[in-house]
Amino acid sequence: MVDSRQDQEQQEPLLLPSPGLLIMPGETMEEEEESSPAKPATTWRDRISEFKAEFWLAYNAKAVSHWILLFLSSLAMLVAFPASSLLSRVYYSNGGTSKWVISWVAVAGWPLSALILLPTYVICKRSPTPLTFKLVASYIVLGFLSGADNLMYAYAYAYLPASTSSLLASSSLIFSTLCGYFIVNNKLNASMINSIVVITAAMAIIALDSDSDRYGNVSDKQYIMGFIWDILASALHGLIFALSELVFVKLLGRRSFHVVLEQQVMVSFFGFLFTSIGVIANHDFGKMSSEAVKFKGGESAYILVLVFGVITFQAGILGGTAVLFLSNTVLAGVLNAIRVPLTSIAAVILLHDPMSGFKILSLVITFWGFCSYIYGSLSFTPKKEAIP
Repeated sequence: MVDSRQDQEQQEPLLLPSPGLLIMPGETMEEEEESSPAKPATTWRDRISEFKAEFWLAYNAKAVSHWILLFLSSLAMLVAFPASSLLSRVYYSNGGTSKWVISWVAVAGWPLSALILLPTYVICKRSPTPLTFKLVASYIVLGFLSGADNLMYAYAYAYLPASTSSLLASSSLIFSTLCGYFIVNNKLNASMINSIVVITAAMAIIALDSDSDRYGNVSDKQYIMGFIWDILASALHGLIFALSELVFVKLLGRRSFHVVLEQQVMVSFFGFLFTSIGVIANHDFGKMSSEAVKFKGGESAYILVLVFGVITFQAGILGGTAVLFLSNTVLAGVLNAIRVPLTSIAAVILLHDPMSGFKILSLVITFWGFCSYIYGSLSFTPKKEAIP
């Protein structure tokens, strides 16, 4: 019995851990490798076929309404964010002077988010998140920082072309990555570090080419201050992003669309309160009537710029929030990368912003930095299991 078992075991093939590698008794590994045909290399056609298969699997896994909402949210990011930047620049180029008014416009649309939040309580039967002292305090702090951030960006829009300010604002990716690493313990890899270095180099190129895009009515000191305010605002924006994530981790402990919308409404509300106090203290509400009379295009143009500024600022924020929860942070990063060149190109076409060779080079390098960051983010995104 023992001999027959041994003979049976000797006749059975031996399976090795490597897939597709089968060694029969009496054969060596080297002989099998020489006799087995080489595995054909993967071609671009094969990769395209795999991508198509994955795309259709992902598409069929979701309802049509999901993709419609995702498309509209992505469109809101790509249209509203550049539009808000251009409208801010139009305000200053056509005679507007107040920095507080533009920072107030950026958060004055918070009731739009509240109108979208209310149906989630009534129709979706969601319960409002209980307000604790720490949670309210965090909303107040984030609202104050948001108001300060909008004020810094207003100074940047006042002194810099829209194309330049959008390129500099892309440095917020650097600060959000670093703040996320030190505050929230987010992961950081070589591709993300590479994106930080590349985008920093792009900012340096803009600084070295400052004479080519400075408006004639802007002094050297004002241009430098606009440059500094834009970088500081981007740094503060990265800090706000990390602190918002920390609120979810430490205080809320969960992520859902209505919870994020609650946070957005509360932060925008307190930011609105702080900027309203600033506008009142600076007597800018009283100056708006005289400012509208002197505005290029008249009072109607002045009102339209401010009203559409309120709508586009809030629509961009809502679109970004929806993309994060309908898809993932990678898609949000891709759309954020695309909107930078869109803003610069739109500013050149619509506002006749100067576009030198150095700025074009900075734009290309910035886009490359975004791509490097997205590639690094993909390595942390778990792949979905294959569907049989």
